[in-house]
Amino acid sequence: LIIDDSTCLVNMAYYGIPQFGEVFPEQYKQDWRKLPREIPDSFVREFGEWALENGVKGKYSIVPYPACTGWVNRFIPGWTEKELADSLKLVKEIIAPNWDIHPEMISHTRVIDIKTGKPYPYASPEYMENWEWSQTKSADELAAYQAYALNILKETGLHCDGLTTPGGYGSRNQTNLALGTMDAVRSVYGSEISHYFRDTYTEKGKSVAPQVLHPSGLNTSDPKCVVSILGCTSDWLGGWDGLTKGSPDNFISEDLSSGRMVDVIESGEPAVMVCHWPGVYYNGEKIGFNILKEVKKRLEAKYNNLVWMKLCEISRYWAAKELTEIVPGAKNILLRAPFAASGFTVKTDVRSNNVQIKTRGEIKPLVRINDPLKLKPGTWISEKSGTVICFDLQKGENEIIL
Repeated sequence: LIIDDSTCLVNMAYYGIPQFGEVFPEQYKQDWRKLPREIPDSFVREFGEWALENGVKGKYSIVPYPACTGWVNRFIPGWTEKELADSLKLVKEIIAPNWDIHPEMISHTRVIDIKTGKPYPYASPEYMENWEWSQTKSADELAAYQAYALNILKETGLHCDGLTTPGGYGSRNQTNLALGTMDAVRSVYGSEISHYFRDTYTEKGKSVAPQVLHPSGLNTSDPKCVVSILGCTSDWLGGWDGLTKGSPDNFISEDLSSGRMVDVIESGEPAVMVCHWPGVYYNGEKIGFNILKEVKKRLEAKYNNLVWMKLCEISRYWAAKELTEIVPGAKNILLRAPFAASGFTVKTDVRSNNVQIKTRGEIKPLVRINDPLKLKPGTWISEKSGTVICFDLQKGENEIIL
């Protein structure tokens, strides 16, 4: 589950709509004054504890300079120093265990002059993060801007392996966006696999497989790549502004037979839902939150094999899946992996009575199981069509001995 437009305390819809309306007055006519200025930490705790209890994972944004109100690493006018500190502590303790933390650029509204830290004074598409500014920038320029956002979150003690683009940021400049993301995340956090969320595809039959981009150094001690994570749903919880009631039926129908999540899950690709924090909260009514609970209930009623993952986990697995060299033999399978990946799972048409894994010169037996739903690292299962093996892939050479 991807959650956009979240941050500490600030309701991004309340502060963002008037700034968007200044640029496009005909498009943003919502009565933002009737929205709450804050999404309280009591709701963050309620949501985060529910996610921990139910194993729900994904991405949660922390906008560093939310709608130009104040800085999450310094102070936000309207809230005390303690309130901000408590909010960050809550994110670290309750949200971060199950969610990747992303900046959503710097402000999600005005472009910031990173030399001065001040917003540019022009209310035009060319100086808004959501629209034109990013479309003509080089990879280095985007990397510098994105590193500025990441460094703010690093100062708060939050870790990031990726970032989220606000609105149309980088939509027509995706090569530079990908390269700039990889450079920014590596320079600030040293991540070998970085990722970003930019695009969502909701058309039936449209692939939403993660895209592993710009791999290099795969045969060295310093491999790298960047992964574009694709969403598969629109915001059918409560809208980006918390003013549009959603429905669980678009995700999965009441009779469990149809819906975008059903389509994608049954295609075998990662099914990544997308929503916005103001819509989850829905101005205190929690309509989006309740819809999400119903979606999860329906998914569990239909499927018993779903695994919730953070975006960094999906990115690592997909990078390993696409970039590991696999050399099958008569009684072994050799895998040369630039990246480690937990729970790496392979299937061979060889029927085996015993499976071992050799990594770093050490041979370990794997445990045979009979229930495919209990497949976990260190186990294998025999099927009529072959053998399925699950293990923790190590960086470098791995040998499956059959």
